[in-house]
Amino acid sequence: MSCQEGATPAAAQPHVLLVSCPLQGHVNPLVRIGRRLAARGIHVTFTTVLRGAIHRGDGASVSAGGVRFEYHLRDDDHDNEDRAMTPDDMLRRVVDVGPAALADLVRRLADAGRPVSCVVNTTFVPWALDVARELGLPCATLWNQSCAVLSLYHHFYDDDAPFPGAAEDAPVALPGLPAMSLDELPLMVRPEFAHNLWGQMLRRQLVEVRGRQAPSWVLVNTFHQLERDVIEALRARDVAVTPVGPLLDDDEPAVGDDDACVMAWLDAQPPRSVVYVAFGSLVDIGRDETAALAEGLASTGRPFIWVVRDGLVHLPESVLAACRGDTGRIVAWCPQGRVLRHGAVGCFLTHCGWNSVTEALAAGVPVIAYPWWSDQFTNAKFLVEEYGVGVRLPAPVTQDALRACVDEVMSGPEAVAMRARARAWKEAAAAALADGGSSDRSLEAFVDFLRAPTRSGGVDTISSPAKQGSVSSL
Repeated sequence: MSCQEGATPAAAQPHVLLVSCPLQGHVNPLVRIGRRLAARGIHVTFTTVLRGAIHRGDGASVSAGGVRFEYHLRDDDHDNEDRAMTPDDMLRRVVDVGPAALADLVRRLADAGRPVSCVVNTTFVPWALDVARELGLPCATLWNQSCAVLSLYHHFYDDDAPFPGAAEDAPVALPGLPAMSLDELPLMVRPEFAHNLWGQMLRRQLVEVRGRQAPSWVLVNTFHQLERDVIEALRARDVAVTPVGPLLDDDEPAVGDDDACVMAWLDAQPPRSVVYVAFGSLVDIGRDETAALAEGLASTGRPFIWVVRDGLVHLPESVLAACRGDTGRIVAWCPQGRVLRHGAVGCFLTHCGWNSVTEALAAGVPVIAYPWWSDQFTNAKFLVEEYGVGVRLPAPVTQDALRACVDEVMSGPEAVAMRARARAWKEAAAAALADGGSSDRSLEAFVDFLRAPTRSGGVDTISSPAKQGSVSSL
């Protein structure tokens, strides 16, 4: 069938292949930017290593929200192995099998009439950029943490300069950032973590985004007003970051009866009365702290929703029964974006993963910061001290400390000011995403880059924001 007059054949349309590390905190923002690109007419395919323990199927691809899902490794023969696989084991397996499987997927897509014109990766899969270059494809990176953390990593992993303050255990002071103590830094710049497998992958990624073969674009899940100073400091170091966030799932639907019940329960609560508690997809705070958290929530006398993943309910039945009373809901999962945007939610007790941080800021919800690993310690500092939207819960959690933090955020002397600052960040995030806003213009510039033809039929790999100047002035 011939194309309509003025239309472009599908094979000639830009086709972006998104390659993610198989962790939820990486998958979510990459899928969300994929949906935004698809809404602008770009063909988008998402891929990751999908373990057999997670998925059963016949290998057919599926589509959702304009994004096509094609898993470049689906190994159902390793179910038992996958069920016991640690994060380190998972990363080793991804490194071992990912590059060849990705190259094969790119060839299969071309054979199917859907040639890839650009590869976009996330952290911990730097080899995806190597595969792209070997196949002659342009590439880009989605950095799914903050620009502040990106800057810390860049300075730490820069072999040409010592990391300021690290040797003498003094506060670290870097351009565009506040001074930070050791316990406020991400784990990957601490000696005991910097050289493990995750640190090695991180170093490779950072070499990729700042070098002669750097990807044309470094897209970041942030917005300009939130991290203005460090964005400019990174650009001064030839890291051409392009804020395109916050990457939100605004159309996140209720998935089943449980989700509908959660939203209906929220509808019945007074405005700004509910404490929402969630620690992401990886954090396990352990039996003792889970029990203390449960007792603390019950002692506040406030309604709460607590997301506790299957397998991590370390509570005696007596405590669970108390939490399941009229004032509380314990769920295995809920649509976090929708919950945070609900008017009944008054604060968010969070592990401070960057996706949760951006969702809280975009929803205008004050936070209680309880970081556990990775970049979460740095994010907690910024939430409390720089963004002014919450308090830090000391670890290990106790019933009295949790109750005090909830009272401080919900009704303490600074509660009104925290809510006002949270609302201001909500407005700033909305302005960045609105038509003509800073993040909207940045993403449109990336789409223009994808659409720019070359003699070889690909895209213009030299029209990056650093060389165009089209985004650096935002």
